Amino acid sequence: MRLPKSIEAVISELEKLPGIGPKTAERLTYHLLRAPKEYSEKLADTIRQLKEKTTVCKICYNIAETNPCDVCADEARDKSQIMVVEEPLDVLALEKSRSYTGLYHVLGGCIAPLQGIGPENLRIKELLPRLKNGRIKEVILATNPNVEGESTAMYLQKLISPLSIKITRIARGLPVGADLEYADEVTLSRAVEGRREY
Repeated sequence: MRLPKSIEAVISELEKLPGIGPKTAERLTYHLLRAPKEYSEKLADTIRQLKEKTTVCKICYNIAETNPCDVCADEARDKSQIMVVEEPLDVLALEKSRSYTGLYHVLGGCIAPLQGIGPENLRIKELLPRLKNGRIKEVILATNPNVEGESTAMYLQKLISPLSIKITRIARGLPVGADLEYADEVTLSRAVEGRREY
């Protein structure tokens, strides 16, 4: 039995989303079919608004509805620090933690040669002018603790070092509530290296 083309089209589009496989795409499509028409219309309208009302901040490259974004426009933020992250979702996670009050710079990914992503594909050239204004005292490298994130952090460290700005790296180690016996060797090693006085 062949599915109607309209159903196949929705399944095909949903499969393109990250983390959505064929079965999940089918379940979501049939959920939309069973849902009231207003639900589908509201979903379509919110997706349309997402594309129409969001923009990329011209300063930090975070996703926002204003330009500059709320973080860059906030006079209460610590303008002497810039935390460099890979993606806008990283900014969201850090803001939810309420542990950082400085500025951000979103690279738009990390150096990943196997995927054909080099430094020229990231927003590194846009970061450097922000560091040369004389107000920045610290750059916090908050790339992911994987091979690509580490190589990106090392590349940035070499690039920023001549500017005589303090460069720090976010700590890595055990998550709160984790058991030592289940942690891998690299995580345990990083936790021991990053220990601090108690």
